[in-house]
Amino acid sequence: MSGHSKWSTIKRKKGALDAKRGKLFTRLGRELTIAAREGGANPDANTRLRLAIAKAKAANMPKENIDRAIARGVGGGDDGVVMEEITYEGYGPHGVAILIDVLTDNRNRTLSAIRTLFNRANGSLAEANAVAWQFERKGYIEISAEGVDPDQLLLDAADAGADDIVTGEETHIVYTPREALAAVESKLSEAGYKVTDSSLSWVAKNEIELGLEESMQVTSLLEKLEDLDDVQSVASNLNISDEVAAAMA
Repeated sequence: MSGHSKWSTIKRKKGALDAKRGKLFTRLGRELTIAAREGGANPDANTRLRLAIAKAKAANMPKENIDRAIARGVGGGDDGVVMEEITYEGYGPHGVAILIDVLTDNRNRTLSAIRTLFNRANGSLAEANAVAWQFERKGYIEISAEGVDPDQLLLDAADAGADDIVTGEETHIVYTPREALAAVESKLSEAGYKVTDSSLSWVAKNEIELGLEESMQVTSLLEKLEDLDDVQSVASNLNISDEVAAAMA
């Protein structure tokens, strides 16, 4: 899972760029919509939505924007827009498997944009389930490492029902069974850990390693896919080395 956690760290460090590109509210709105769609509009009963609202407020997202995004997730809203959640599968440069989760009101527009990026990168889209079998759907919880004893976190997370932990200098990543995400996140929060992100995520069962130049070609495609407005998340089975992570940072 090292490649997955490093990619998440790289995305977090680049997060400030989203605001400069005017994409921050769009991404936050998607998070709110998906959270409401999956768990309902009541943040007291939907931990993912509660966290998404907290992130939106921290970014000074207007309340009406937050309410509109939540309403869209539960099928409401006054704009008549119906959002569709789709997972696209493909192979990037050098045979790297890639999954792209999108939330869109126009699947033809989204598919065209994704296909164009794959073609330009010498990759290709794949049929349903041609790639997905190489991944598992897991709960992903990101915890601030400040003041945290990794050994104690390991014990607390295991007691809460977590599968695995990847420790880091700035954040620790806790993986859970998909159905246990909300319960584990709630128990860790109650135990005093600062949860900075929580979501369902695709995690590769087996990762592949490439050289620096080849890895940069793949991560270039991953970044361009992430930048599409309709894309919610991108996962791959690339094992991102420390060298690649440093080059991207």
